Amino acid sequence: MSELLSAETRGPLLDPLLAQGWAMAEGRDALVKTFEFADFASAIGWMMQVAIWAEKWDHHPSWRNSYRTVHVELTTHDVGGLSALDAKLARKMDKLVER
Repeated sequence: MSELLSAETRGPLLDPLLAQGWAMAEGRDALVKTFEFADFASAIGWMMQVAIWAEKWDHHPSWRNSYRTVHVELTTHDVGGLSALDAKLARKMDKLVER
């Protein structure tokens, strides 16, 4: 089971993500980021790659797609906020964009 990020672990896990364009959601303990792709097929292809990891880790993002844009929100509902799984999935999303 996941645990809510402690004050001590938040900085080391979240600061690198914030430097990569992630942001804290307004009014929620969640990470948000909008990804832009060359076209619809690229956006959907990326989402499919992320879906494989999300299923493997049993940690699924809230996201929405509009043409070549994907807006992502990550939080761990079981713990009522951010967990290490959110940071892990965010890092994977960023790496998959770099391919």
